Amino acid sequence: MERKAGSTTVTAKEVKAALEKTRTLTSTEEKALRMRHGAGAPSKTAPLPRAAGDNEELADELLVIEMQLMKAMRARTGQTKSGSKPQVAAARASEKTTSSGNAAKDKIVRALRKKK
Repeated sequence: MERKAGSTTVTAKEVKAALEKTRTLTSTEEKALRMRHGAGAPSKTAPLPRAAGDNEELADELLVIEMQLMKAMRARTGQTKSGSKPQVAAARASEKTTSSGNAAKDKIVRALRKKK
């Protein structure tokens, strides 16, 4: 095998363009190439790859799990489905109007309300 006389430089743009075209690399290989050559992600608005791929049954199972987790998170944080927090806002409003002037008592009451 002969050695090449000259050297070439690979730019981040070239690596980024090549990575967008190829589908044979694993995610860790792609990450290593991006880190090595300083090539960023293809697009910040691009959708994430689907974990289920073409498997519809797995996609349905993942959707059910995601829905259960979102429901549990909403219950834990007190959010409604619309995303607003009317309960927290109402509690803060009533807290301001009923403060007795005793800072220690107010601090204890706030801590107990957070525990709910």
